[in-house]
Amino acid sequence: MASLPSGFREDIELIFIETEDLSLVIKGKPFHERYEGLRQYRSMDYHDSMDFSVHGKGVQSIQVYDINQQQMMDNSEDLRPIFFENGIYQLMVIPKGETELTFYHEHPLLRKAVSNVKIASRPMLMGNLQFQNEVGFSTFEIRSERETLLEVTLEIFPTKLDYKSDYRKLLEEVNDEIYNLAYHFIRKTYLGASIKLDGAPSMVEFYRLISTHFEQFLKAVNRIEQQPHHLLQNEYVRARGDQLRRIDSIGRAYLRKRPTLFVEVENGIAVQNRTLMPREGLQMKKVLTHDTLENRLIKYMMSRLIDKLENLSERISKQRKWLNENPDSELINKVQKMIKLLDEKQRSNFWKQVGRLERSVYSLVLQMAAGYRDAYQIYLTVSKGLTLQGKFYQMSVKDVATLYEYWTYLKLGQILNKKYKLLSQDIVKVNREGLFVNLESNRTAKRVFQHPVTKEKITLTYQKYEGNLPTLPQKPDTMLSIEKKGKDYCYHYIFDAKYRIEYAQRGSYYWSRYGSPGPMEDDINTMHRYRDSIVVENDGPYERTAFGAYVLFPWGGEEIYQNHHFYKSIDKVNIGALPFLPNATTLVEQFVERLIDSSPEELQKEGILPKGSKEQWFSDFDEKVLVGLVASKEDYFNFIREGYYQMPVSVLKKNWQEAKYVALYVKNGVAKEHGVSEYGKITDITIVAINHEEQVRFHVDYWDKLSEVIRPVHYGIANYAMTSIHLMKEAKELPELFLKSRNELIIWRMLRRVSNRIKVSLNERNLDEAAYVNSYSIKNIEIELNKKKREVRLKKKNQDKVVTIDVFENQPSKLFKILLELMKD
Repeated sequence: MASLPSGFREDIELIFIETEDLSLVIKGKPFHERYEGLRQYRSMDYHDSMDFSVHGKGVQSIQVYDINQQQMMDNSEDLRPIFFENGIYQLMVIPKGETELTFYHEHPLLRKAVSNVKIASRPMLMGNLQFQNEVGFSTFEIRSERETLLEVTLEIFPTKLDYKSDYRKLLEEVNDEIYNLAYHFIRKTYLGASIKLDGAPSMVEFYRLISTHFEQFLKAVNRIEQQPHHLLQNEYVRARGDQLRRIDSIGRAYLRKRPTLFVEVENGIAVQNRTLMPREGLQMKKVLTHDTLENRLIKYMMSRLIDKLENLSERISKQRKWLNENPDSELINKVQKMIKLLDEKQRSNFWKQVGRLERSVYSLVLQMAAGYRDAYQIYLTVSKGLTLQGKFYQMSVKDVATLYEYWTYLKLGQILNKKYKLLSQDIVKVNREGLFVNLESNRTAKRVFQHPVTKEKITLTYQKYEGNLPTLPQKPDTMLSIEKKGKDYCYHYIFDAKYRIEYAQRGSYYWSRYGSPGPMEDDINTMHRYRDSIVVENDGPYERTAFGAYVLFPWGGEEIYQNHHFYKSIDKVNIGALPFLPNATTLVEQFVERLIDSSPEELQKEGILPKGSKEQWFSDFDEKVLVGLVASKEDYFNFIREGYYQMPVSVLKKNWQEAKYVALYVKNGVAKEHGVSEYGKITDITIVAINHEEQVRFHVDYWDKLSEVIRPVHYGIANYAMTSIHLMKEAKELPELFLKSRNELIIWRMLRRVSNRIKVSLNERNLDEAAYVNSYSIKNIEIELNKKKREVRLKKKNQDKVVTIDVFENQPSKLFKILLELMKD
């Protein structure tokens, strides 16, 4: 494509239409700077094609600005886009006669934007057309007092999405997830739609369908009135006896019940030596009637359409009142006119004689008879939903920013649904009370998942309201909350959809600083605000509950973006941005999976002083426990009764003074339970002499019971072992108390996320004599930590996976991911 002259920064003529009655000009910029920024990163072997159509009376010439030729050209089929969202376009319509023209667009704001002005005593239409984040088709009309002179349809293109792929896919995915969520009532633009066979149609769809088919429905009803379906119905009237001819069973029954009607006559019916004739009787005659089931159904259809139209009119008024706007009088008049015409039909003499429908109707008349077939099909059509395919119906859709916000939440849910079990069936609340469907902006709009292995809960919440904060309430678009075993709080991560992007044209400030397209700097600042604002009080000081905050922005260049400053900032301070589009979800999927797979310790390291910092500091410097051997029943009884534990000073090793607690390891046969069960906080330490040997005595106020006895499982303690209070409370088996290095502890905690039964193999049978962990076993998987080779090896039958210590220390979640894969096999 040729470079654009600097003069193009000024408005130029884009459209010129000449007819017998008027001249129409649209001026504006033939390109959008951000759209061109988008194009420079796309393959240029194709280009978007713009739809543009003109219909009217006496059209003489149509000229459209051609981007390639950089001049006005006669209208052709292959047009490059020249109209864009958030662009401003000046419209001028100059009449050739004295007739005053009017501008019509179904959207009231656009309708009011163009009005009559007088220049040199000559009336003309002038105004600006602007489409804020609205894309698709837009049709307007130029009218005289009597008729429509010209109808023009423009196509408005997005500047941040690929129109033919990203935007269409985004609409499709939103509507597939929640039917008709993408639709709006009346906007400046629309897309083509066709009939959908299922779904719950909204007022939006009903309005579009009834607007299109109302005249056809009235024509069908008129045709029914001209050639109505009818029946010949038996009717009985009283007649003189001499006028009675052949009578049926009803006539005979009438006479049988009334013998007093019979009199003797000369010429009559011989009955028991008498000649009789009734004075009167019932005579049957055939009468034509239009009160048939088929006509009753048509009348019922008119009644139901009146009810729906009245409901539509009421909702339009309420919607505008809620928006502090006056209802669109032209729209209300259009709906009221339809109600009036149907009501007049119902009150006509023909339909007055037709009764109420009281049962279902199955008739070939409805499928084949002229008028009936058309009315029935139209009624079924306006009762159905619409899908955004085709061009028959003009469906308005929500603005692109709102659609992108909805799509990001729904797509994140789809990503989670691929790997994690959905717990909550009430995943998304929608509001169908108004004219169109919206997501409910409250705490109930959430999806709850469960990790299939660790059973940890993952909650995705849409627009979670965070009130009761020290500063101001916050309401981020989407919040991902992850539970972790052993933690009584959630790890919260904010994903905020921003339908904004800086395309970083060469030579710009953004290009010189970041080198490629990315999020707006203001949006990154908003992420700082979210993370710093959402806090809770923790025994005095406030702590953040949001561990990270990320902008999701509409961009497809995932590979290029991995070198961007705001992508790398995620690893540094847990604030940044990720590209997210229907055809670009890989980075987000990988990132979400990493957050879920990461251990609490790994998450805690990311970011700056988030919630749990105080607990993590205490975990790193956990209070020590001295686990001492109890070898006799007498000692056990004395220790429990007197509240102390003692051992020879001679066996004490370095750092025993760090112990804040003492726990009793009860040897087999000493007590009912074998293992570690009782522990107490040390209140005092004294030295006593027993049989000329110095003993150290640890005094406790009282003994606490562990929730579960720590079993020896072929291991023991020769004298005493040191551990931490945290390890002791989580351990199930004695070897788990021996975890001396940080890496040994991280692997053990990782395994505890997936199982409560972990086998720990030490290099010695006694904890106080062991130097390192040989291996861990969980189910049929063995994990070895080899410090010499600096690697962690995972073995399962014929499978052997290795992760280097360097990779493991930087990103433990990679080891966890391999573990999960082995557990699935």
